[in-house]
Amino acid sequence: MTISGHAKLAGIVGDPVSHSLSPRLHAHWLEAHGIDGAYVPLKVARESFAATLRGLRMAGFVGLNVTVPHKEAAFALAEILDAAALAAGAVNLLVFRNGHIEGRNTDAAGLASSLVESLGADTLRDKTAVILGAGGAARAAIVALAALGTKEIRIVARNPARAKLLVDELQASTKTALNAFDWREWPKAAADTALLVNTTSAGMRGQPSLTLSLDPLPRGAAVCDIVYNPLETPLLGEARARGHSTIDGLGMLMHQAVPAFEAFFGVTPVVTPALRKDLEKALHDRQ
Repeated sequence: MTISGHAKLAGIVGDPVSHSLSPRLHAHWLEAHGIDGAYVPLKVARESFAATLRGLRMAGFVGLNVTVPHKEAAFALAEILDAAALAAGAVNLLVFRNGHIEGRNTDAAGLASSLVESLGADTLRDKTAVILGAGGAARAAIVALAALGTKEIRIVARNPARAKLLVDELQASTKTALNAFDWREWPKAAADTALLVNTTSAGMRGQPSLTLSLDPLPRGAAVCDIVYNPLETPLLGEARARGHSTIDGLGMLMHQAVPAFEAFFGVTPVVTPALRKDLEKALHDRQ
């Protein structure tokens, strides 16, 4: 569809950003709702993020999604923060409204919705979950899993100091027990867990695969990877071969985009099988 000089403009900023399916996702909804608008991918270096933000606001953008490596910088630059962003310490959605920069985190709600869709609403209640990684995505995952009623969340990271920092910063805001583990302690962390969530970029197309044996993981545990390109990462492939339930990153991507689209374009979209099929086709075409 064509856009006019009155089109609402939004986009996603990251580095890299060419892999992102968000432009295809938002284009699907823009066309479905007949909205005069556009959503564009913008590769922005870490040192240029603040300047780019100022320029896009002046150019009339209504807001931006934020991906690696800018989520924590977006948190620092936002003038108004929602509860999810404050809890996660990271922002993936910036809305330019009434002269202010509003920072929100929709990753946590997106992951929670994806897990509920795949596993059921109460599957993780009073259970233990393990998170791989200690970055902004891990923060959002902690918020999501705590909201789903997990009893304990174990954070496994190559930098144990960063994992401990997550525990120290987020423990006060949740009743779920948070514990940090060094990467070498993976077998101990995996014991009795009901869910493994990879929040690192390992396994993403163009990135090294995740080097982690699933042997210590209980057979009944589910495995989730927030990476969606490729749709089946090596981690999910190994998990599926072992008989684990698997959840790919596409569900989280689609569900986290709902509040962003609503904020940008004023319409609440719906996650549908047609949307997933469209995004799966986009991924297939890129191979």
